[in-house]
Amino acid sequence: MRLIDVTVPIRNGMPVYDRNPGVHLERARSIADGDIVNISRLDLGVHTGTHVDAPVHFIEGGEGTEAIDPAILVGEAHVVDATRLHADIDAAALATLELPRGAERLIFKTPNSELWNLDSFTRDFIRFVESGARPLMEAGVRLVGIDYLSVGDEGAHRVFLENGVVPLEGVDLRGVDPGRYRLYCLPLKLVGSDGAPARALLEPL
Repeated sequence: MRLIDVTVPIRNGMPVYDRNPGVHLERARSIADGDIVNISRLDLGVHTGTHVDAPVHFIEGGEGTEAIDPAILVGEAHVVDATRLHADIDAAALATLELPRGAERLIFKTPNSELWNLDSFTRDFIRFVESGARPLMEAGVRLVGIDYLSVGDEGAHRVFLENGVVPLEGVDLRGVDPGRYRLYCLPLKLVGSDGAPARALLEPL
C-alpha cells in the first residue's frame, strides 16, 4: 500500500486563518528538567491546518464534528485539476473542470497549493462561492476538499453544511497528481465543536 500524506504539519508559527487562534506547543513536563517523561501541551484553533468543518461552524444549533458520518471521510476520492483557475470557483468556472460523474468525494487542486510555501497566511487564495458549490451538492457530492484554509465564502459554506456535505480544508496537494485515490481522513472526535484537525492520506487507485 502506498499512502500520500496530504496533512499540513502542525507547528508553532504555522500559517492560520486571520483572527483564528495560533498554535502553541510546549513541554509541560521535561526529562531535561528532571521529570521521568516528556509531556507536551498543545493549544490551537480547531480550524488549524488540515481540518474538517461541522454544521455548527455556520449554523447556530447545528451538529458538531462528533456527528459527522465517518463513512463520508473514507472512500474513493478524485483529485480534480483546477490549477488553471485564477479566481473564485463559481458555476461558470466549475463547468470548465473535468468532474467524474457520480463521484462522492472531490478534492480540488488549485494554484492554492503553492501557498503552503509561504510562512504566513494570505487572503489571496481561490475558494468556492455559492453558485459553484450548489451544483456539487445537487450532484450528490458528500465531501469537498480544497488546498488551503477555507473551502469557500459564507454562501458556499452554507450550501455544503446545510446539506450534509463535509468540507475538508487545508490539504497539501503539492506532491499529488490529479486522479483517483482512496481517501482516509480521520478528524478528532470533538463533541460540539465547529471543526476538528484531521490526518488525511491518499492511496492511489
